[in-house]
Amino acid sequence: MIPVQGVEGQTIAVLGLGRSGKATAAALAAGGATVVAWDDGVDTRDAAAADGLTIRDLTRDDAWQGVAALIASPGIPHLYPRPHPVIAKAYALGVPVDNDIGLFFRSYATADWDGFDRAPRVIAVTGSNGKSTTTALIHHILRESGRPTQMGGNIGTGVLSLEPAHDGEVVVLELSSYQTDLARALTPDVAVFTNLSPDHLDRHGGPGGYFAAKRRLFAEGGPDRAVIGVDEVEGLYLADQLGMGPADDRVIRVSAGQKLDGAAWAVFARKGFLSEYRKGRQAASIDLRAVKGLPGAHNHQNACAAYAACRAVGLAPREIEAAFHSFTGLPHRSQTVAEIGGVRYVNDSKATNVDAAAKALQAFDRIRWIAGGLGKEGGIGALAPHLGRVTKAYLIGHSARDFALEIGQTPYEIAETMDAAVDRAASEAEPGDTVLLAPAAASFDQYPNFEKRGEHFTELVKGLASR
Repeated sequence: MIPVQGVEGQTIAVLGLGRSGKATAAALAAGGATVVAWDDGVDTRDAAAADGLTIRDLTRDDAWQGVAALIASPGIPHLYPRPHPVIAKAYALGVPVDNDIGLFFRSYATADWDGFDRAPRVIAVTGSNGKSTTTALIHHILRESGRPTQMGGNIGTGVLSLEPAHDGEVVVLELSSYQTDLARALTPDVAVFTNLSPDHLDRHGGPGGYFAAKRRLFAEGGPDRAVIGVDEVEGLYLADQLGMGPADDRVIRVSAGQKLDGAAWAVFARKGFLSEYRKGRQAASIDLRAVKGLPGAHNHQNACAAYAACRAVGLAPREIEAAFHSFTGLPHRSQTVAEIGGVRYVNDSKATNVDAAAKALQAFDRIRWIAGGLGKEGGIGALAPHLGRVTKAYLIGHSARDFALEIGQTPYEIAETMDAAVDRAASEAEPGDTVLLAPAAASFDQYPNFEKRGEHFTELVKGLASR
């Protein structure tokens, strides 16, 4: 746990008592604060009270006497579409509102650092797509290279549940727009912006608000180095805003398709090769085509961002390249779960929408595609340009027949269930084929979440290997 600094003797209110809220309450108490807490759920409040937390009804005006700050959990709206009533009350009373990310950045550095040989550092990753994979890949590379490292935030451990800093450590954080939007302190040593596509627009009041939430990671205090994906106009704008000119290597530009040899420092992938350029000269090259844990152009962008972040904290190209090859990917995200008889089985259950499924389909050839579930508005017609890679589709779930009407001349069968789809795809697959679960649909017709769907696929594939 990281005790929160600067709160000793203060009364601090916590709103939301899920994983983040409970960890925040404990870290505040460890820092000497008196914690009062509230959650809209009666059962959650009762469970927290049984654990010893002081519950105070923050919807009441008389509950705010002596409260120095309100710490809100990330999922609670603080601006759009409208602030939660408790947060609105804090605004009206002039009580500062923060979140656990803000508390982390003001509490991570301590006087103990004076005795370290090498100061700890923080890498923070944000963006629309790929930030979980990029964060996990950075953490993996650091660990493989022997650097002490922890991972947390939107992935893994909550930030205030991390251990206090170790000598020379690098903490890697995944930060969502919900987290960056409210934090009052954002001071990573290295900040990474992967890309931007429309998401959470109701929560941020539109695309401008969504981008503004991401941009705060680079504006509140400012990182020593910024790794910026420049394949969208927002990334180009952000890189331009942060740099002082073409020779400014505090900005590392990243691309998954463009050659970037005009920047002071750039990392890009083209035709399966990662290249690092510094001051117009190539500094390193890595063949990504043989890295099984990072298939497809979208993962090559993740590789470039992770490579740049690790170079920014002093790792050598060959250390990074070696670690790439031992990275197995995150569960349910282009995860190779087995190769049986020359057939590759890939779990991309996280591909719950058309955009994610398109990226998965572009990553492989000779695909036996397992798709379907609870289809989303708009259908899957936008996948038509990528269906030439599909040898056959095996359609499951509620929307199987709707999907069949949208895939044109692509051969298919209605498998209905995952068991039947895996069995049929495996029986028909030939060496060199990829059996790909990329549903392009939600899971809720047959599974409680995409994780359970991916776990079922993985269990079935492992069953094939034991036959």
